[in-house]
Amino acid sequence: MRHLKVLIGILMVVLLAVAACNTAPAETEPTVEVAAEEAPAEETSGSLSIAGSTTVQPVAELLAEAFMAANPGIEVTVAGGGSSTGVKSVAEGQVNIGMASREIKDSEMTDWPDLVPYAIAKDGVAVVVHPDNPVAELTAEQVMKIFLGEITNWSEVGGNDEMITVVSREEGSGTRGTFDELALDENVPTEFAVIVSSNGNMVTTVSTTPNAIGYISFGYMDETTKGIVIDGVAPTVENVLNGSYGISRSLNMITVKEAEGLAKVFLEFVFSAEGQAIVEEEGFIAVK
Repeated sequence: MRHLKVLIGILMVVLLAVAACNTAPAETEPTVEVAAEEAPAEETSGSLSIAGSTTVQPVAELLAEAFMAANPGIEVTVAGGGSSTGVKSVAEGQVNIGMASREIKDSEMTDWPDLVPYAIAKDGVAVVVHPDNPVAELTAEQVMKIFLGEITNWSEVGGNDEMITVVSREEGSGTRGTFDELALDENVPTEFAVIVSSNGNMVTTVSTTPNAIGYISFGYMDETTKGIVIDGVAPTVENVLNGSYGISRSLNMITVKEAEGLAKVFLEFVFSAEGQAIVEEEGFIAVK
């Protein structure tokens, strides 16, 4: 009888232990943090190279600075070289974006049919003289004859009896390409012209040479030179927009095929309100 009681006691202990195991709470599954799913993507990073037109270069540098300030992980380098250099450099993969202060030539599109231009601004090309020059207005025909060397003295157009110093840009310049096409009917300036390599050099040369005449982008106009009225139309933004001032062009950034990656991100910034405000601050005409 005593042995039976012991066995019953042992059985009760076993049953209680089994019951305790069956009623224990299940082990909790690990919690997935929502924040982990919503974590922002890794900061955009990398480098972008831009080269070409010396007209577009200064505004491109300012755009690059603002873009890098908003995107610290991206480095943007901007170089000049001229519009033709910009087209060739991007076409041959030397840079990500080319700059041209003119349209892409038919011959360039034949060589590189995948080029895609993005007009980031409009610009006029002003004929300029020294501020002390009494001549303030010329006809389009007189402008052409001066740059072709057919008119050589300011007295022939109502000015002082002084020889005219013609100043032009180097071959490959987008500004020169626009001027030769629209003001000189594709003719080449006189062989006696002084050749300079940038808008900045043009401003310096004309502003320090009393009898000089040259041409510059609207973005470089200031009190150191005087813009010439042509056929009664002043070189102003308003007259470019209303179509009355004929020597105007688009300023382009160029990619191979449609822009993608960092080039696309940068161009989206250029066309944003902030980017176009920078364009206008530099004296160019916003396109957005």
